[in-house]
Amino acid sequence: MRTALVLLFLLALAALPGALLPQRSLNQRLVEQYFADNPSIAPLLDSLGFFDVFAAPWFAAVYLLLMVSLVGCVLPRTVEHARALRAAPVAVPRNLSRLPHHGSAELPVGLDEAAALVRGRLRGWRVAERSDDSGDAAGRSFSAEKGYLREAGNLLFHLSLIGLLVMFAVGKLFGYEGQVIVLSGGGQFCNTGILGYDSFRAGLRVDGTELEPFCIRVDDFRAEYEQTGQPSSFTAWLGYQTADDLAAGRTDSWRPYTLAVNHPLRVDGSRVYLLGQGYAPRFTVTFPDGQQRTGEIQWRPVDQTTLLSEGATKFEPPGVTDDEQRRTRQLAVTGLFAPTSSGGEVVTSIFPDLRNPEVAVDVLRGDLGLDDGRGQSIFQVDQSKIDSGELVRVARANLVPGQSVTLDDGTVVTFDGVRSFVSLQVSHDPGQVGVLVFAVVLLAGLGASLSVRRRRFWARLTPVADDGGGPARTVVEVGGLARTDRAGYGEEFDRLRADLLDAPTAAPADDHEES
Repeated sequence: MRTALVLLFLLALAALPGALLPQRSLNQRLVEQYFADNPSIAPLLDSLGFFDVFAAPWFAAVYLLLMVSLVGCVLPRTVEHARALRAAPVAVPRNLSRLPHHGSAELPVGLDEAAALVRGRLRGWRVAERSDDSGDAAGRSFSAEKGYLREAGNLLFHLSLIGLLVMFAVGKLFGYEGQVIVLSGGGQFCNTGILGYDSFRAGLRVDGTELEPFCIRVDDFRAEYEQTGQPSSFTAWLGYQTADDLAAGRTDSWRPYTLAVNHPLRVDGSRVYLLGQGYAPRFTVTFPDGQQRTGEIQWRPVDQTTLLSEGATKFEPPGVTDDEQRRTRQLAVTGLFAPTSSGGEVVTSIFPDLRNPEVAVDVLRGDLGLDDGRGQSIFQVDQSKIDSGELVRVARANLVPGQSVTLDDGTVVTFDGVRSFVSLQVSHDPGQVGVLVFAVVLLAGLGASLSVRRRRFWARLTPVADDGGGPARTVVEVGGLARTDRAGYGEEFDRLRADLLDAPTAAPADDHEES
């Protein structure tokens, strides 16, 4: 147990860097910022694994040693407790008057009647009845014990703690978590692979190729706000299809569900949470030859209070087969979107709901880098392209829904409107049921170990010899001992003693009785 306590302290100490320093698993951007702010010490901390503490080998070593120590501590105690449950209560001590609680009296009943009285009062205790020849005449003794549930609860607590740690490990090994943005009004997402997610964090034994398939369609979304702009509720109306639906080919049948914050959808062992919302402006580009392209993609909120958002909606010219022309004629509509614009020359938002939407856009033309094979952000264009002159701003305007701006070559960019999007998180944790079960059992074991008292009670019955042929009499000596703490046992022992010894006809057998 001493080793387990030392390792538990070391585990808490090892977890401190994870609480004080940014972690890559939670926020890579904060880690990069820490490197920029502390260029001298950050590489050293990184080499020690301080930016990914809970996946570091030294943290895993302490964790595993603690597990081994707990198992090595609890299993022998469990075996010992099992033996104690099978063993009979210990024999009556020779001198009961030395116990913290004791008493004696002479009862005007025979030995058998006194024994029956003791048996009846000790109903519910574990009792061992023995013959007792310690006195001048053959008598009987009773050994009783109660409170075995205390040690059982203590062992149950520690065994549940081990099970809880194992279930946490199972969740980390075989679980995953991903975030995805889905447009309201019919946008869909299917859990068929990691490519469908905007960000994905897999467990150590998850490669993303065997995800349980299910599909979600966001039919509608509504956000309600206080007058201060603080959100009061987010509600999304979904349709979903389970793995069985997809396997049976029921692709046209959707099960309805109302998704709200802290009320996740549970489907096929996964939970779908509603994290937040944002907006996706819709633009239509009409090229000089009359062809049109419509783009609608989420813009990133830069102010969570008013949902002022920034983004970039990108277009490629239709019908252009020449690679050089296609690269140099790509368009990007970038800028700021205000769901409730202040109405000034500089577009800014004063409320997060859609009351007076307006965008301030810069239309860029040139090479967006869409064909160079490198990944790029959906929220912005490559700044190096602007710096090198490969992207040139050809128009700037503030637009409300229905308004448009015409470029120098006759291309028309129209702001059609805006749609809400929802941010969803899919969490799959195969150990969550086990965590719940072990947590409940752990609390039950802790409650039993704290509330139950282990105590012992003894009684010795000795018949009184009477050569004159008078009525039978029996001396009854009782004693009690608390195995753990003595709080409350004095009152219980007094009740036992009163029921056995304080009969109206009982006579005290000694003068130094105490309790």
